[in-house]
Amino acid sequence: MKREILIILFFIICSFIYGQDNIRLNNYWWEPYIINPAAMEKDHLAEFTLAGRKQWILFPGAPATLYASGSLYLDEMHTQFGLKILQDKIGYTSTSNISLTYAYAIRLNYNWRVHLGLALDIQMISYDLSQIKSPTQGDPFIYERLMKANYFNSDIGFEVTNKIWRFGMASQNLFSLFKTDNLNFVNTNFIYGGYREYNHDYVNLGYGISGIQYKNLYQAEINLTGYFKVTRESNAFQLGLLYRTWNELGFMFGINLSKNLFLYYNYDYDFGGISNNSLGSHEIMLVYNIEKVFKCRNCWY
Repeated sequence: MKREILIILFFIICSFIYGQDNIRLNNYWWEPYIINPAAMEKDHLAEFTLAGRKQWILFPGAPATLYASGSLYLDEMHTQFGLKILQDKIGYTSTSNISLTYAYAIRLNYNWRVHLGLALDIQMISYDLSQIKSPTQGDPFIYERLMKANYFNSDIGFEVTNKIWRFGMASQNLFSLFKTDNLNFVNTNFIYGGYREYNHDYVNLGYGISGIQYKNLYQAEINLTGYFKVTRESNAFQLGLLYRTWNELGFMFGINLSKNLFLYYNYDYDFGGISNNSLGSHEIMLVYNIEKVFKCRNCWY
């Protein structure tokens, strides 16, 4: 019975951690659209992304996340429309988030642009009651807290960017600031900046830093990436390192499978207390771009 009680406590704790945590993919460094509806893919007609993350390998009930998105950029309207789907499972709790996004670009001058973005979200929460083992099986106090629920939410963001610099802010789950019943999707805020070299050297460097806040928890991330070329004109693959406060270190790898198909892999390891029971976290992402069919005559970018 002691073991059953410990299992129940673990899943309850996971549920509250999940409610206070943010579902986040490390590969947002390659694809900021994952966290910010204002991030635009202006160089292609459309972009499609599939990603999966398995966190804390070997840890019971550890989070598993699936992500898919698609976006369409319209040159003449300076506008991007997109759809994002996120599904996450931790312990006996499953959540889904479907987002419709809109972004608009404003040109400041020849080099700099501002992107403004908005997302409207439908969020769903459900529970696998078959995984719950209780010494008082059928206790209504347990099950009345585990009812399916649907919510509406919203995200906003902006970016200031040119060819080599990118600065952005995003706020997720804004409606959660005013509704206390949606504990699984809390308001989360990002601020980030990045720099990437573009020259004819065989190795270009990129740097990034971000800050994340959700409720009373704060984190910072920094990364360093090298972009390696086979010729002086095109990237072949990239390698990066990621550090997240307070005890997490990650390795990032990306490879260009073709002109329009890209594969990214991320591994991170938490050196904190969970390291005794986990082999780290794995994440993989596939991105496919569709080239523009034509170039509009009066485009400003």
